[in-house]
Amino acid sequence: MSPRFSSLEICAGAGGQALGLEAAGFDPVLLLDDDPHACGTLSTNRPHWRILRADLKDFVGTEHSGVADVDLLSGGLPSAPFAVAGRQRGAADDRDLLRAAIFLAMDVRPRAIMLESTPNLLTNPRFADARSFVGEELSHMGYRWDYRVLDARDFGVPQTRRSGIIVALLPSDFDRFVWPVGGRSAPTVGEVLRVSMGSRGWPDAESWALSADQVAPTIVGGSKRHGGADLGPTGTKRAWLTLGVDGSGLGDQVPGSEFVLAPELGREGLPKLTVDQVKRLQALPDDWWISGRKTPAYRQVAQALPPPVAEAVGRSLAAAFA
Repeated sequence: MSPRFSSLEICAGAGGQALGLEAAGFDPVLLLDDDPHACGTLSTNRPHWRILRADLKDFVGTEHSGVADVDLLSGGLPSAPFAVAGRQRGAADDRDLLRAAIFLAMDVRPRAIMLESTPNLLTNPRFADARSFVGEELSHMGYRWDYRVLDARDFGVPQTRRSGIIVALLPSDFDRFVWPVGGRSAPTVGEVLRVSMGSRGWPDAESWALSADQVAPTIVGGSKRHGGADLGPTGTKRAWLTLGVDGSGLGDQVPGSEFVLAPELGREGLPKLTVDQVKRLQALPDDWWISGRKTPAYRQVAQALPPPVAEAVGRSLAAAFA
């Protein structure tokens, strides 16, 4: 039997990263998030997980049993402070939790660290100071670190979704760490959603699926400060149109027998996706229940790290512990 390892997850959200790490051999001693809907999602799907609703900036890990010296500190940090849509204010944005995550590592001293955020944090010259802060503090703690931008479609997820991943390990473990190389073929939107689109008797479901012959564009979740339950900014909505999807909002249910597919009418003649369908495009399990009404449920799903990406990195980390 493969060994199991312990993890502390921050900014846990809907649990995409935790699910992937669970499959890779990591069992959380505690999962932290400040959103009540996310905490509801996690506690409903995994009643045995220990969930804490709290602000990361106020969290002191060593005040909680089982947290000190955990094998892995993991989490998906808010992307808005480093994203174009979030005005790229970095550490000046009160939503930035990068420093809080590094300070938590000082407190907890995990064997390894895995933090996910927007690739912009790792590649944009504007955030060189943030990367320097991370590198200097991790080095002071005795870690070696690296980062990589991984695309979910390379790990079988039906979506072009680039995630920036930071890993840090103790030197002896770091020497054994190898970044996962994705090689799985990702299905198209039509292949993934064909059955669900026809589940209410929509006669055009098959022809729609044949035309939705590419992977999805990046699913954008918006933030609590702005944006609603739609599939993203103007450019992203145009990409959805080419796949035969009205990205201006989300549907409450899939098309029924009365709906007529009419691409020539623009978005009015195209179906909208439901939250459950977006969940499938994020590679979350069908039985993974999401708390909240449509908008908060969609945000949780859209902001998740697809489990196959987390699992791939987690397996590389676990192998480095051998």
